[in-house]
Formats: sequence, C-alpha cells, structure tokens
Amino acid sequence: MGIFKRIAQNQELRTRLLFTLGLLAVYRIGIFVPTPGVDRNVMSEALSGGSGLLGLLNLFSGGALEQLSVFALGIMPYISASIIVQMLGMVMPAVERLRKEGEQGRRKLNAYTRYGTIGLCLVQGVWMARTLIGMNDSSPGLVTNPGMLFTVTTVLALTTGTAFLMWLGEQITERGVGNGISLLITAGIVVGLPTGAMAMWQKVRAGDVQLVPTLLLISVMLAIVATIVYFEQAQRRIPVQYANRAVGQTAFAGESSYLPLKINVTGVIPPIFASAMLMFPATVVSYFPEAGWAQAVQEALIPTDWRYNVIYVLLIIFFCFFYTAVVFNPVEIADGMKRSGSFVPGIRPGKATAEYIDYVLSRITAGGAVYLAVVCVLPVIIMGFFNIDFFYGGTSLLIVVSVGLDTMQQIEGYLITQKYDSVTQRTGGRIRDRVRLPEEG
Repeated sequence: MGIFKRIAQNQELRTRLLFTLGLLAVYRIGIFVPTPGVDRNVMSEALSGGSGLLGLLNLFSGGALEQLSVFALGIMPYISASIIVQMLGMVMPAVERLRKEGEQGRRKLNAYTRYGTIGLCLVQGVWMARTLIGMNDSSPGLVTNPGMLFTVTTVLALTTGTAFLMWLGEQITERGVGNGISLLITAGIVVGLPTGAMAMWQKVRAGDVQLVPTLLLISVMLAIVATIVYFEQAQRRIPVQYANRAVGQTAFAGESSYLPLKINVTGVIPPIFASAMLMFPATVVSYFPEAGWAQAVQEALIPTDWRYNVIYVLLIIFFCFFYTAVVFNPVEIADGMKRSGSFVPGIRPGKATAEYIDYVLSRITAGGAVYLAVVCVLPVIIMGFFNIDFFYGGTSLLIVVSVGLDTMQQIEGYLITQKYDSVTQRTGGRIRDRVRLPEEG
C-alpha cells in the first residue's frame, strides 16, 4: 500500500493517472457506438471463431470489430502511417532533415503521419465496407441496406473513429502516463481476459478441451511472461571513463560510469509494425475476390498458417534492426561522449567509439530480435500442437507485459522526482544557512 500512498501524495502524478484512466474509459465506451446500417449481433456470431485477418483486427481493436463499432479499424492505420513516414526518413533526405530539426521538424512529421492515417483509413474503410457486404451472404442480416450509401457512411464513420483514437493516444502521451497508442492497444487486449478465461473454463468443463494440455499451455504462458520481464529489463552496460579535470589548482580524478544498452531497444514496436504490415496485402487482395492468386494470398495470411508466421518472424527481425537504427545513432552518442570528455576504455574517441557501439548494438539487437520472434510465435506453435484456441497469444502477452513495465517505470520516475524535490526543499534552507555565498559576504 506504500506505493499507492505515494501516488496519492503526488498531485501531478495523480492528475496524470486520472487523466489517463478517464481517456481509456472514453475509449472503452466508444467501443459500443455502432457503425450505422449493421447488426452487431450477427457480426459477433460471425467472428465467434476469432481466426483469420478479421480476428486479428478484432484483437488489436479491443473487440470493436466484433461490435461493429466506429472504432473497428482501431489504431492500426496510425501505426501503418508511422511506419511509412519513418521508412521514408531512411530513403528521403528531406524527411531525415525534418527529423533532425527538433520540435518544429517533429510537428511536421506528426502532421504527415496524421494525413497518412486519414488516407489509409479511407482505403481500409472501403475494404471494410466491401467485406461486410460480402459477408452478408454467409451471415444474412449483417448489413441492412447494402449499397453506395452504406459504403460512404461506413468509410466516414470508421475514419472519424480512428482519427478520434489517434487524438486520444496523443493526449495520453502528452498529458497522461505512458505511451498513449500502446496503452490503447493494451486496454483492448486486457479487457478480453475475463471473457477468454471463462470461455476456456467452459470448454474444459464440457470436455471439448483436455485439462492437462490446458494446464501445460498455461504454464508455458507464465514462463513466457517471466521471460518477457527478464529480457525487457536486461541491459548490456558499456563501461565509460571520464577524463581527469582541474578546477583552479585542484585536480579531480575521472569518474567511471557505463552506457546502458537494452537487449530489446525497440520494445513492442516490431511485432505491432509486423502485424500492421501484414494487413496491407490482405487489404489489397480483398479488391480482387474472384482472382485465384488473391485467394491463395488470403489463405497464406491466416495467422495460424505457417507461411504467415514465417513472414511474421522475418518482419519482426527486420523491424528490430530498422527501428533500432531510427531511435539510436551510435555516431551521435560517440560525438556526445567526445564533447563531454568521456571515453570507452581501450577505444579511441570519435569514429572508433561509434563503430564499437554499433558493433555491440548489432549483436544485442540480433539477440533481442530472436527473443521477440520466439515469444510471439512459440505460443501459436504450441496451441497448434495441442489443438487449443487459447485466449492469449505471444504477441498479446508481449504487448501487455512490456507496456505494463514501461508504464510502471514512468510512475516510478515521477515518484523519484517527488522524493528528490522534497529532500531539496527540506535541506535547502539548512544548506543555505551553513554555506554563505560569495555575494552575501
């Protein structure tokens, strides 16, 4: 109870937490605002299996697709637009210059991301409307009045819903606690836990699923949670030595420190980016329902298919290295160390230091990529082996645990800041009484 008491005493943190919880509540309420012209009860029955592309989209939208909500597209278009903008920064010098311009450049890139999000929502909204109309044959009554008016209404409703989610996520990031986009995805996954656990228990009681394999699968999931916690907190510490310095006639010996490099620098970004990228081809082929090649692509993009998982692993590994290169620049780190008079023992400052950091970072990124791929795919393999449809997959576990750890670290940061400020306020007066400044005589 001590931590809750400290949170209650920190006014800024308390305000941020209440703000975050309030916006998450708004998000959950919006899940039940239906898209005009559809019957969500019919859609709920159609998605009862929870597999395929629609099942994956339903997971990341927090059940909004099952409810045929205005939030049915979720936040994935925003994530896809972010991928596109960041990849353009790797190939277009103009975008890269904006990234280095500080706050002004960041605002322009955010604006481009928002425009890209709206464009993707329009495309995916048309795909969603066509998909719903196509499902009307197998699920009669899903769409009450299929036609052009329904398509236009659906596109506008879904685009508006995603734009609102994008705004909610940005507000949580700026004025709340944690990363807003990640928290929205996490909230959507967590709310399905009670329903999924109850459904699994009913299957066990009915004899549809054997108890021993289910307990073994739960044990594996708990082991994966422990693995995620271990790797998300693991670091490779590069020793750093500060040069000797002199102040007046007094010499001070250089201090020793370290440069912490996380084993998984990218967090949950690679699996989310990989899932978003795999939705692109599925969206495109939906416009060619009669083509044989389109049907083959749709079959390959079922999340339980081995081809989907192979592509998924390759994309995770790619985005691990790609996003690490975006967020961590060894050259800038080496230049900053050189300016501050610090160096890595045995390594010359400047270019040699940058090459050494890049070498170490590449090795731990490779390990982090393997860890992410195993965590995301292993539960799928085990569920396929036991033929059990578990309510949580590896990607879901990774997102929930990682985002929870990151949010707790931010909360601890606010608490440490409060403790430091209180100590400063208590000792500031006594220190001033004992040490008279030069201008005070």
